[in-house]
Amino acid sequence: MRPLISVIVCLELALGFVAPLASAKSKTNLSVDSEYVLALGTANDFLRAWQTQDREAGILLLTDRLKQHTSEDALENFFSCLGGKSHSFEIARGKKVAPGRYRFPVSLFQKPQSPGTRWLRPQSSSLVVVRTGGTEWSIDKLP
Repeated sequence: MRPLISVIVCLELALGFVAPLASAKSKTNLSVDSEYVLALGTANDFLRAWQTQDREAGILLLTDRLKQHTSEDALENFFSCLGGKSHSFEIARGKKVAPGRYRFPVSLFQKPQSPGTRWLRPQSSSLVVVRTGGTEWSIDKLP
């Protein structure tokens, strides 16, 4: 029986019956370019600054336009998360919205202020990352 199965598998491979399965699988693997990787890295660095409440590192990653249109209080509130350091984030697959501009869906998780209370639902939003120089990327929209 085993030799028969081996012969059938070899024939299927030779005749290309397995090829549609392989090509269907490869279609789900979306390719990324170097710009996407750099933009994703900047988004991750910025959200890591938020997570560790590193206001200075986070502000260095903002575009000048965003800094001019965002109040000091809003930036302070964004980086001084309540509940200590028990918060985290998720970044979903981003999308190129224009040349040198990517939007990443993000979810921010924050620990509640009062001990013994449930965790808050994640705040879902998006983060926009833009190329500001040759290989430099900055945040152009806060979540």
